[in-house]
Amino acid sequence: MNFKEQLIHYPILEIVAKAAAELGVEAYIIGGFVRDLILKRNSKDIDIVSIGSGIELAELVASQLGPDVFVSIYKNFGTAQIRQGDLEIEFVGARKESYRADSRKPAVEDGTLSDDQNRRDFTINAMGISLDEHTFGELVDPFDGVRDLRKKIIRTPLEPEITFSDDPLRMMRAIRFASQLNFDIEPDTFDAIIKMKDRIGIVSMERISDELNKIILSPVPSYGFKLLFHAGILAIIFPEMIELQGVENIEGKGHKDNFYHTLQVLDNVSQTTDDLWLRWAAILHDIAKPATKKFDRKVGWSFHNHEEVGARMVPVIFRRMKLPLNEKMRFVKKLVRLHLRPIVLSKEEITDSAMRRLLVEAGEDIEALMKLCRADITSKNPDKVKRFLHNFDLVEQKLKDLEERDKLRNFQPVITGEMIMDTFGLKPAREVGLIKEIVREAILEGIIPNEYQPAFDYMVKEGEKMGLIRVI
Repeated sequence: MNFKEQLIHYPILEIVAKAAAELGVEAYIIGGFVRDLILKRNSKDIDIVSIGSGIELAELVASQLGPDVFVSIYKNFGTAQIRQGDLEIEFVGARKESYRADSRKPAVEDGTLSDDQNRRDFTINAMGISLDEHTFGELVDPFDGVRDLRKKIIRTPLEPEITFSDDPLRMMRAIRFASQLNFDIEPDTFDAIIKMKDRIGIVSMERISDELNKIILSPVPSYGFKLLFHAGILAIIFPEMIELQGVENIEGKGHKDNFYHTLQVLDNVSQTTDDLWLRWAAILHDIAKPATKKFDRKVGWSFHNHEEVGARMVPVIFRRMKLPLNEKMRFVKKLVRLHLRPIVLSKEEITDSAMRRLLVEAGEDIEALMKLCRADITSKNPDKVKRFLHNFDLVEQKLKDLEERDKLRNFQPVITGEMIMDTFGLKPAREVGLIKEIVREAILEGIIPNEYQPAFDYMVKEGEKMGLIRVI
């Protein structure tokens, strides 16, 4: 199998081939780029393996590309990287690589192409394409990766225990590729993941979370989560999610399985957005249900206040999983806290006051919140789903009308604490906060518009009721 015709579309590869010939070394494209070329998927990452120094090859390629091309060199890893347009080309010398039982870092030594292919994670990522002038474009496929691509199988090139022992993160990578490509994991490979699941404990949480995020961003992320669950890895890396699984019955009354409900919500929201953090909000929206679950003989099961408890759990989970603690975490926390509000509004008569409060609290994230809430409708009763979605349409239209009229996103009352203190000659005191809150509530209730003069007059009147005297 030869890919010379396809490689013509990547002029950088001809430059790499000539540079390798000048150095007298063999060079091969290997890994994901080869896989994606066969699958006819776009790929912007090209891995070049040199049977020699990858850094030396990268430097020569860069010099031939021109003085403005910068080479990023990582001597500790023996790799170098060049950016060319939207392509990212990484160079490495062929190597052997192994991990000690208690280590997260590999022992690396020079090797042959065969050594390098042996250390690859899966057969579909171990294929190479020659850049030698005599064999340019020829496929080197010692483990029948093409066959596995056709069969849609994830399989390790060596015995799976060897592959996973060398780098336990490969267990998650197997699941990630299965989820991204909609492939099956070969039975012996999956059995090895189950057998060796505890070894994931030596892998840093940063690397684990990176793989988990890629699973979350796959087309149908529930597939990846189900594989993680059945392999036993999810219980190790994300125990809070495992707690959602199962149905408890008392006196013939049961609740839905919140694990599978969460996966359905995640799949639903994934049909409307590629936003990783909105997908995380779907994963965590019911995360506190196990902690808030109660049974009452009259009403059955309840999960009172799970949205507030869940919101408090978000930063704890993000911190442990080494996820960002910045505005991304705050976005997820906000959506978890507010995810019931539109649902409640869709069941009741919609008041302007309730709508204003939702707009104010959601701010710029109102559209994301509504996507999450629509995804949260997982009833098997189509009439119920249709009714809920119709009610959500009404809620969204009402929100749109209110926003156009009152401009409540990122709402701030026109009356500030400084204005109150200046008007009544006060220093910072309890009364200042009380008046400010009274004015805010009056605006949200629609008693007064969020405009200076009516809000100022209302402030003065409320201050005088409290016995305060206007000084200006």
